[in-house]
Order: sequence, then structure tokens, then C-alpha cells
Amino acid sequence: MTLPFSPINAATDSPLYRQIYLRIRQSIADGVLRPGDRVPSVRGLASELNLARGTVESAYQLLIDEGYLIARGPAGTVVSPQIRLPEPAGQAIVVPETVPSLTHTGLMPLPLEMGLPALDVFPGKVWNRLAASEMRQSGLYDLIYPDPQGYPPLRAAIAGYLGVSRGVACSPDQVFICAGYRASLGLICHSVLRHGDTCWFEDPGYLIARRFLNQAGMKLQPVPVDQDGLDVEAGIKMAANARFAVVTPSHQSPLGVSLSLPRRHALLDWARAGDRWIIEDDYDGEFRYRGRPLPALKSLDTAGSGSVLYTGTFSKVLAPGLRLSYLVVPQEQVVRFAETAGRMQNQCPRLLQATLARFIEEGYFARHIRKMRSIYAERRAALADALSAALEPRVQLHLQAGGMHLLAMLENGSDDGAIAMRARSLGLSIQALSTWYAEATSRRGLLIGFTNITSTQEASALSRTLASAFRPGA
Repeated sequence: MTLPFSPINAATDSPLYRQIYLRIRQSIADGVLRPGDRVPSVRGLASELNLARGTVESAYQLLIDEGYLIARGPAGTVVSPQIRLPEPAGQAIVVPETVPSLTHTGLMPLPLEMGLPALDVFPGKVWNRLAASEMRQSGLYDLIYPDPQGYPPLRAAIAGYLGVSRGVACSPDQVFICAGYRASLGLICHSVLRHGDTCWFEDPGYLIARRFLNQAGMKLQPVPVDQDGLDVEAGIKMAANARFAVVTPSHQSPLGVSLSLPRRHALLDWARAGDRWIIEDDYDGEFRYRGRPLPALKSLDTAGSGSVLYTGTFSKVLAPGLRLSYLVVPQEQVVRFAETAGRMQNQCPRLLQATLARFIEEGYFARHIRKMRSIYAERRAALADALSAALEPRVQLHLQAGGMHLLAMLENGSDDGAIAMRARSLGLSIQALSTWYAEATSRRGLLIGFTNITSTQEASALSRTLASAFRPGA
């Protein structure tokens, strides 16, 4: 079909590919293009507009990546049949065909969203086969209330995995399966903490944990983070008698630094001296691109009865829609935590737990992690190169040894919040570093996810779109 294009204006600041992208998107929103309609070929539209094919390809690729269009090979490119148009017609709501809704908001993720695993390489065939096998074998055990501590074979599989990969020596009865990281925090709060307890909290630190603990009635003491991680000496000066600390030692969220060995020992000494707790959030410790993954802080917690409550999640390594996390507690605390878990009744569906147990036991999980490390290293490099080409010298990329997002530090005086808001209006999920600080800070930066970048072309197109967010009025 012929689209109602006005002449492309090469004199404006808006890139040509973006002008095409916005006009097609608006045509979909206005109902000019309906779900299932075929759009002009790249060659045909490039000829009609007297533009290079690469310009049109960039626009189409961005529309495909966001789910507005679907490429069907020889059948051409069509408007996604899954798009729902609100009444009255306005911004189209996109529900791509191949990716389930897996974000914590219940909405489809936007490009460059951080903290989200690569959904396009989720091992769906293997997972579905294992799940189908579990369903065929299900019996009376599946109809009763599940074990509040978690499915025993899964706890055993996790204990074995942690001992080999993270250096955490634990027995299956020390492992508790929870419905996500916040459920793990809830179990901890109800088991060993009290309303009003003071907590050392990394500044900047993980927003979801900060909000949860605030709502749980904990008193948070922001403790600064530098190139060696949490500043333990500063924490002692600020609140020496705090009851617990929440840390991300393997890959600090969001700065990406690792807690140095001297500070790990200092933190453990502080906890042991006052019967205090350390909550270790090892959310993406598996993904390290230089050297081997660092051992968990929990692996050093060998003296006495133990001070570290170790949490991990499958939301970052598999898919957040599984809602499966785990908590490892000291042996002396198993009975207390089991009693609390029984009262909370926060069990996860046995089918998901059983499927995951087999996924680990049969070696698929270890192979998936190895595969993802390689894919993420490539995607990180592609996005870093594209961002450097599009944004330097306005940003300085901080490439840490691991993680699932990039940190782009901004020039002094930049407004990272305004840039992030403009980027969101352009369809990008960018977060401002300054919002992750509890205390006032002069540091400004952008947090940019790379895990779902599938090509260098996509990385370049998204980077150019982000560059336009640096201009007020974009």
C-alpha cells in the first residue's frame, strides 16, 4: 500500500530514519495502517522517498524491534496482528507475537530496559518439553499444598549448583524457594528483623529493595559506594549499631563495581561483632566477561553460626515471569525460617519448581549460563561501540567486568532525569543514575540495558534514537 508521506525534511535535527519510524508509527496509531496490513518494501519506499535503503531499513528494524511490524520473508513486512488500538485512536498498544509479558509492570518491555534477560534466547523448547513431562507424571502430590520451604529436588539442585559455581557450601534444608526477590526479603524481615531496625543500604542502591524495606518499616542508613564497593568504615561511623546490611558485592547495583576482599572481611567482622545480618543479593553474579565469576560473599562466612543471608534469583538468568528466587540461611536458622515460611504460605507452583529442578539436574542450566555469557559479551560490545559513536564526548562509558547493563556517565551539569524522560517518550527504557541515590549527589549518568540487543544494526539505531533525547524538545 502507499503511505501518506509528506516530503522527508533533511534540514531538521531529527534523523531521516526516525522521521520514517514516527510516521509509520503514527499511521498505525491513527488507524491508517491496520493490524495485518502490508507496508511498502524497503526498496520501494527508499525509491519513493529518494533515500538510501539503509535509512529505511533502520526505521523498519526499529519498528520490528518494538513490535509494530513483523518481517515475513517473501511475504513482506506487515503491521503486527497483535497490536490493539485504543478507543479513540491514539498510541498503539503493542503486544509482539513471540515474546511473553515478563516485566514486573505487566507491560511489554521497552528497548534498552535494564535487569531483563535476553528473552529471544530463552530455551523454550527444552523448558516446554520438561514441563510437559512433569505434567504427565503429576499425581496426588501435586494437588496438595506445596512444601512452604520449596520443592525438595529443586532445593537439592540449587545447593549443588551454588557449591560448584558460587562457592557457597550449603545443604538442601538451608535453601528456601521464594516467589521473587521481594518475597525473599519478606521472609527475612518476618524471621529475624523487627520493625524500625536500622539497615545499611548502598548509596546508590537497588530501588526495589529500598522501597520494599521502607514499606516494611526499616530505617535505612545510606552508605556511600566507591570503586571498592560499600564503604564499611563510613557505615560504622554513620550507624555502627545497625541490625543488618543489604549489599550486592559481586556486581554492585547499579555502579557495577565489586566489593573488595578487605572490605568483605571488614563487613563480616562488623556483622559478627554485634550479632548482625548481611543480606547478600547475588542477582547477576554469573555474568562476568573478564575472568571467572567471583565467589559469593557467603563463601567467606565460615566462622561461628553465620551472618550472611544469601539471595539469588532466576529472574535475571532465565525469565522474571517464573517468579522463582531462593534464599540460603545459616543451619542454625533453618527451623526459625521454616516456621515463618509456613505462616506466610508464599509457595511457588510445584510445576515450575519441578521443571526448573530437572532443567538444572540435566545440565541445561549450566549450558544456558555459558551460552548467555558469550551472547551478552557480544551484545554489550555492540551497544558500547554504538553508544560511543553516537554519544561521545557527551558520555563516558564505564565498562565493568560483569553485569547486564551499561553505565554512561554524563558531563557535569547534565540533567540525567530529563534525558531519561525524553528517552522514554521516544520509546526507550533508560534510567537516570541520580534517582538511585538516597542522598543528594552531583553524579549524573544513564543506566542502559544491553541484553536484548540482537544486532549491531539495532544497537546503532537505538543509540541514534537515544542521542536525540539529549536535545530539549525531542
